[in-house]
Amino acid sequence: MAESVYTEIEVAAPQATVFALLTDPDQIVRWIGTEANSDATPGGLFLVNVGGRHMARGEFTEVIPVHRLAYSFGWEDNETVPPGSSHVEIDLIARDAGTLIRFTHSGLPNAKERDSHRKGWEHYLSRLKITADGGHVDPDVPMKNM
Repeated sequence: MAESVYTEIEVAAPQATVFALLTDPDQIVRWIGTEANSDATPGGLFLVNVGGRHMARGEFTEVIPVHRLAYSFGWEDNETVPPGSSHVEIDLIARDAGTLIRFTHSGLPNAKERDSHRKGWEHYLSRLKITADGGHVDPDVPMKNM
């Protein structure tokens, strides 16, 4: 049975700012990865070198500017979660104080991968929150046990 990661976080930034942090390669590397290539259009490429160690690759399946993103997800050179084998959905909901981010990563093959991806997403979404809130995070570095 496929496994999923679900979380919500609130950030003190408008939807447009958060959307840019999720789609613009120069903004993506402010909170995740050491390099990124992103064409946020349906069928467009999502590619991020996470922690300077693992290349995440996918294809955008849904893009509603400032409101919603969905893309396939997986890791190059990984037989357990290869590119396109799972799916990330991100909804951005306007709030008085900023934006609520609803995040779902579905289609993970087992509990071990779910737990590993939950740990990674918790780490990186906390970095996204700091960045969206106007703070600064140090450049991404290789993470152990991910």
